[in-house]
Amino acid sequence: MRARSTALVVLSALLLAGCNDSQSPPTAGPSTVPSSSVPLPPKTTDQPTTPTPSATPTSTPTTGCIDAKLEDLTLRERAAQLIMTGISANGMTSAQRPIVQKQKPGGVLLLGTGGSLAHTKVATAAATTAATVNGIKPLVAADQEGGQIQRLKGSGFTRIPSATVQGTWTSDKLTARATQWASQLRQAGVNTDLSPVADVVPASLKKQNAPIGQLDREFGNTPAKVGPPVQAFVRGMAKGGVITSVKHFPGIGKVRGNTDFAADVIDNVTVRGDDDLQPFADGIEAGTEMLMVSTVTYTKIDPNNRAAFSSIVIGGMIRGDLGYGGVVITDDVGAAANVAKVPAGQRATRVIAAGGDIVINGAANLTSAMVNALVVKAQQDKAFAAKLDASVRRVLALKQKHGLVTC
Repeated sequence: MRARSTALVVLSALLLAGCNDSQSPPTAGPSTVPSSSVPLPPKTTDQPTTPTPSATPTSTPTTGCIDAKLEDLTLRERAAQLIMTGISANGMTSAQRPIVQKQKPGGVLLLGTGGSLAHTKVATAAATTAATVNGIKPLVAADQEGGQIQRLKGSGFTRIPSATVQGTWTSDKLTARATQWASQLRQAGVNTDLSPVADVVPASLKKQNAPIGQLDREFGNTPAKVGPPVQAFVRGMAKGGVITSVKHFPGIGKVRGNTDFAADVIDNVTVRGDDDLQPFADGIEAGTEMLMVSTVTYTKIDPNNRAAFSSIVIGGMIRGDLGYGGVVITDDVGAAANVAKVPAGQRATRVIAAGGDIVINGAANLTSAMVNALVVKAQQDKAFAAKLDASVRRVLALKQKHGLVTC
């Protein structure tokens, strides 16, 4: 899961512009500005107006090709490009296969525990063939963080140590190792790693923080300790040709509940411009091509919406404060308990309305409902249709850069 982005604080006049799958257990161009010089806006609990959304990702390799592809896709096919559907890491099940073949989701996410590298290659090849539409191949993603969160660990895959261990390594060592891990993913047909974790878990909360701290998923307990490993991991994966997704903006290191299993998970501490947002800025500076937004509600940022559904978080903070024009992807809004009360279709439309691009849907059977909802909303609302097309353009630009679009 490269586009060049700059993590600059821009609170006005900007050009426009999660996955925490824990079933066993929980489960985005470089700048020349040093990490330490990338400031964040001052802390405030105010909710500034969302900056004017912009049009393009940080780079558009061949605009003509993307325009042509967009024109060739039906509205339904465009909508499907914005859904990443969960499938078994061992290969599509008999129930998942017809869904992927019919719906043609823009991405598939490997869930569960996969087999060997050779077996995974066969499984991803089948999924790629099933999801390809009009010469557009899917993103094939996995949660390959390390430690307890490593989906693919059969023969041919190196066992990756936890982030708490990776965080003790030098940046050069981590980059070299991440390049090796990326090479294995590429050999297995996986082009996207939903990593690294940029969440900061305060030392005092480690034992209480279920989604990150308890699972040793954090690189460190301060922004200064987390930022360098995030950058090293992103750069290593990029050298190996794998897309990364820094996660889970604006951070789930201060919550107690795990959004995969608990409902109404809330962060009452994090504010807009929080110091702990710096590792996300660092990841953007390093060249991450996707940024994952969480499904937690941040009462001091937007008390009325989960982050994945919040225009303040996505349009204001990600597109505005961080100046990020790349692909914004959600944490799982399909199988996760934290969004279970929201109708499936609304989960997808609210993400796109807020400015997000890819909706992770761990429950394959909800794919049709999400695509249908996006189509209906676009047919009824011209402004929403424009947002949907802008998101598809960002996704296609990313895919084209990685050889997933044939013109």
